[in-house]
Amino acid sequence: MAQIEVILPKMGESVAEATITTWLKSEGDTVEAEEAIVEIATDKVDSEVPSPSEGTILKILVQEGEVAKVGQPIAIIGGAGDSPAPSVPAADTTNTPATAPTPAAVETIEANMTQATATAATAPADFANSDRFYSPLVKSIAKTEGIAVEELDQLSGSGKDGRVTKKDILSYVEGRQNGSGPVAAPAQVATSQPAPVATPAASAPATSVSGDVEVIEMDRMRKLIADHMVRSKQTSAHVTSFVEADVTNLVNWRNKHKKAFEQREGEKLTFTPIFLDAIVRAIKDFPMINISVEGDKIIRKKNINIGMAAALPSGNLIVPVIKNADRLNLLGITKAVNDLAKRARENKLMPDEINGGTYTVSNVGTFGNVFGTPIINQPQVAIMAVGAITKKPAVIETPAGDTIGIRQFMFLSHSYDHRVVDGALGGMFVRRVADYLEQWDMDREI
Repeated sequence: MAQIEVILPKMGESVAEATITTWLKSEGDTVEAEEAIVEIATDKVDSEVPSPSEGTILKILVQEGEVAKVGQPIAIIGGAGDSPAPSVPAADTTNTPATAPTPAAVETIEANMTQATATAATAPADFANSDRFYSPLVKSIAKTEGIAVEELDQLSGSGKDGRVTKKDILSYVEGRQNGSGPVAAPAQVATSQPAPVATPAASAPATSVSGDVEVIEMDRMRKLIADHMVRSKQTSAHVTSFVEADVTNLVNWRNKHKKAFEQREGEKLTFTPIFLDAIVRAIKDFPMINISVEGDKIIRKKNINIGMAAALPSGNLIVPVIKNADRLNLLGITKAVNDLAKRARENKLMPDEINGGTYTVSNVGTFGNVFGTPIINQPQVAIMAVGAITKKPAVIETPAGDTIGIRQFMFLSHSYDHRVVDGALGGMFVRRVADYLEQWDMDREI
């Protein structure tokens, strides 16, 4: 059997690299085709890479904790009778030609490992103390170049949400080596000193840890969520409008169809796709909700891509996106919702499936909450929280006069970016969503 390279697959247009978190197989282990062999992590989602064929893992090219580029070989698979290649010290690779099928990739990785080892003693970076997000590649460069976290925190990034990119940090390193100071602008006003002075970033007062307490380290996803939430509040001027909707007809319609739907389709008919259907229709009526902001420019999105916040078993949050939701009927939206929610719980979403959202919905009613004030999912400008449906006595207008009856009500909470969405538009939008839910057609089929 010919030797086969395991390639880090493409994971969406905006994802160029990933960190190898856990090898599920070791050198010498046999694998089946499509069997998961390694877990990887991007700055958006964790996922697994399957084996391209059956055979034996001859060599692992990228170790746990290291960063690989999309399209880069990360392992070699051979025939079932092949033996793993003996390990070659990194120092020998500079004088001896590599014998692995991908010498360029192996030499590059080993050279990076040698350089990182040589400089590790001068770069004790603890990113857990930083409030900013840095990609694994930026962290690796900072450690290699001996850049302290406090120093890195002073750089203004050119990436999304002010993130420090590879280009930013390399430009900074070049400027520092040339004695010309930082290329990227520092977060605070520069002084007349010839070299940058690292100043600790402003943060909340330290919490005293004593007595009967438990200290829990945030996992990678929780750190990302924390960073995104804080940056959203710092970026957008949040305003929230509320509407209470009478959804009695909608509840009765679902009760009428849910059993037959489950028998026919083999899955449940929840309220979430019904809410999304109404929101998509309202976005068509008010397209200036479906926008983003870049500097002093408004970017209007023609595609309607609806993100739906989903709670994971770990307690973390993820937002899979239904692309081109305006092109789907109610059945199509229902199928998409159920599929994405299921794979989110199983940690099987691909990075591209949580990218590109233009509007987000959070179903806080799932947890029995009547309403909430959601935080905008950047770079979007609005998000809606749908609350729990509860029975209430209400005044019902009839041709014979007013009467009291029991109705089903729910709150809709619409948070929007007041930089570009005024109260009139934000309020009319959430009111239109409520209208579509209240006027639900009892004869509608699915």
